[in-house]
Amino acid sequence: MSLLASAGLAGLIVGMAARSTLSSLIAGIQVALTQPIRIDDAVVLEGEWGWIEEINTTYVVVRLWDLRRLIVPLNYFIEKPFQNWTRTTADILGTVMIYADYTAPVPELREELHRILETTELWDRKSWALQVTDATESSIQIRALMSARNGPSAFDLRCYVRERLVQYLKDRYPLALPKQREEHLGPVQN
Repeated sequence: MSLLASAGLAGLIVGMAARSTLSSLIAGIQVALTQPIRIDDAVVLEGEWGWIEEINTTYVVVRLWDLRRLIVPLNYFIEKPFQNWTRTTADILGTVMIYADYTAPVPELREELHRILETTELWDRKSWALQVTDATESSIQIRALMSARNGPSAFDLRCYVRERLVQYLKDRYPLALPKQREEHLGPVQN
């Protein structure tokens, strides 16, 4: 009886140990068939952005934007959500948010955005827009939208556009920058 119990316990231990190996094997087959990731895909997972560098039988190596390597179990890509920016194409839309005073000349900012985009090769010339997307009691939120060939170009383009739009406001319309307002009603009478 104790021999059978020992064999059963040993079988349970071996089964538990084989479970993760079997799970990785099944995940490998699923990844091979469905191809949610491929070498050089740009992905975002666990709050990190990078490229798929290696796909092995049990793990994936992701080269992060700062050249670190993130080692991820293969079944992660089956069990958890992640972003694949290059699944079908690499092009992407980037956005820049600018906060400004209500006096900001939105039509002129729209024209300036187009001029800025025309000066850089980072923009793929497919789409762009500038819209007021929110208004609070003290400022408006302006969203600049632009397309780029891939994620790294979109990041650089967003930084470039943000710097240029802020500089444009500072140089031409400094009063249109966000500010705190106070209203003075005059002396208080008793």
